[in-house]
Amino acid sequence: MSTPFCFNVVARLYTRNSKMPQRPGRLNGLRHLALTAPNLEECERFYVDVLGMEVLNRASKDLVYLTCGNDNLSLGRASEKSSGVQAMDHYGFIVDSLEELHAWYEYLKAQGVTMLDRPFAHRDGAHSFHVLDPAGNTVQPLYHPAISGQRFSRDS
Repeated sequence: MSTPFCFNVVARLYTRNSKMPQRPGRLNGLRHLALTAPNLEECERFYVDVLGMEVLNRASKDLVYLTCGNDNLSLGRASEKSSGVQAMDHYGFIVDSLEELHAWYEYLKAQGVTMLDRPFAHRDGAHSFHVLDPAGNTVQPLYHPAISGQRFSRDS
């Protein structure tokens, strides 16, 4: 009796994947979002004055990072006038340490994920890299000293 085709495929996948690095510890939440806006100053006032966020870091005249204390919102100046359609640049998953960030980089590369860059340092002490999900969205694994390592309880 011959071995079923699907068993052979699964066996090959398991054998191939068993040689890959194991997934690092769990991601610590989707707590970074990067939006673009042609009216950056107006949007900053909305998020700070109306919603109560705080400026975490002003990277340049075209880029500001805001926070509620446990998250990170990046507002970047868009080069074109708003069309009314949402403009999201990327979203980021927080990791707990720089070592974990590098482990995720190696793991995702071994999984064949499309890598857009290598881990790099930001001026504010954060480190990150970017990949594409299967739909073409840019995902940023991110170590950020201000929010990495924080844990939230489900008991509240």
